[in-house]
Amino acid sequence: MYPPQHHQDNDTNHMVDVIKTYPLATVISVQNNQPVITHLPLIYKEGKLIGHIDINNPQAKLLKDNKEVTLIFAGPECYISPSIYSTSQLPTWNYIKVHLKGKVKAIESKAALKQSLILMTEFLEAPDHKYVLDPNHPRLDKNLNYIEMFEITITNWEGKFKLSQDKKPSDIKAAREELIRANQESITQFLNKIF
Repeated sequence: MYPPQHHQDNDTNHMVDVIKTYPLATVISVQNNQPVITHLPLIYKEGKLIGHIDINNPQAKLLKDNKEVTLIFAGPECYISPSIYSTSQLPTWNYIKVHLKGKVKAIESKAALKQSLILMTEFLEAPDHKYVLDPNHPRLDKNLNYIEMFEITITNWEGKFKLSQDKKPSDIKAAREELIRANQESITQFLNKIF
């Protein structure tokens, strides 16, 4: 069986935690046997995902009519060197990913769209809420005509949590510490390179 069962996490609560912590999804539709891909933040609510897309995005016309969609949410990841383990191992890559399938429908109501944009901003601003999207913001109503709202009903969940679970407890702990260290360090190094 692939991937190995010990790298699968079937706990929906764990997958929802990934979605809420890393809400930028890779949204994949298929048109004429070709993938159409967009990266959009999605908000989880009661077994569904809510999102918004620019009407000029070619994928907008595919996010309606109960069409099928595939989603990937990406958590932390990193290379794991055998040097971190207390036992002899080979190099590997640890990661957390959530793959979902669902059916998507358009939400046509401008009032619902407006409220959804306000709620999404509130969610993304948590916990400090330094910015609140004012429902009377002059640009908000003007932009509603250029945004489409959609709702995805999740039909299949798959958690891929490859975290050295097949190693002894001290090596699992070392891999966890490396995942934290590598992610913090690599973000700093990468951002220093590009700007």
